[in-house]
Amino acid sequence: MSGDSLALGAFIRRHREKTTPQQAGLNALGRRRTPGLRREELAMLSGVSGTWITWIEQGRPIQPSVPTLDRLSKALQLSQAERQHLFHLAGKADPQLESPPSAVAPTLLHLLKILQYPAYILDRYWNVPAWNAAAAAHFAGWLPASPVPEEKPPNLLEFLFLDPGARNFVDDWHSRCRRLVAEFRADVGKHLDDPEMARIITQLQSQSRTFAGLWPAQDVVEREGGRRIFQHPMHGRVVYEQSTLLPAAHTDMKLVILLPYQEDDLV
Repeated sequence: MSGDSLALGAFIRRHREKTTPQQAGLNALGRRRTPGLRREELAMLSGVSGTWITWIEQGRPIQPSVPTLDRLSKALQLSQAERQHLFHLAGKADPQLESPPSAVAPTLLHLLKILQYPAYILDRYWNVPAWNAAAAAHFAGWLPASPVPEEKPPNLLEFLFLDPGARNFVDDWHSRCRRLVAEFRADVGKHLDDPEMARIITQLQSQSRTFAGLWPAQDVVEREGGRRIFQHPMHGRVVYEQSTLLPAAHTDMKLVILLPYQEDDLV
């Protein structure tokens, strides 16, 4: 049994025992040992068998579908935070959170504006919907001075794999390509059925031999920071320390910041 399976089973059982039949819209008939829902009652409300509920509460490696998780969430009267945790434990993306925000939150835009070093926002598709002036100066030729209304935002993977200038601009381009594809796969694993995600991946596979060769490898790594070296057309060799921040209230977006690399660390 995996830890997540045990945690998922314990979570469902705990909330089943906390949910009364009246809360679930059922009539409580007969004597009950506990005030919570019986397994067969939760099974009926969720469209599964009583045996299925028993097995999942025991921590068996069952893979509940998204519709089943949705019905479990409603039957157990879960809050939004509890529902999100349920989907997280099951390793599924909650469809209620699937629609990415149409615009970058004002707080993130303000943060970009006050940062003096290159910084940009990455959305779920690794589009860059917003960036600051320092990022536009650093990524000249890729990021314009400001976003162009009604136009598709720049995409980090399209830049890396489809822009010929990226090969000279990004130091050790081949290694960075391999790393970013593995990070991208880890980042978007729950969204691979998204039509827009599928379109981006298909486009990159058809237009970049490098991406087409790396994507089938199934490599997965967590996004990491660290030293980033660029060969800037005006400033020559430029070294930054990259950090990626995940805003708690905007989980589909990341704030990427390039900070000056400490010279002492270069020795």
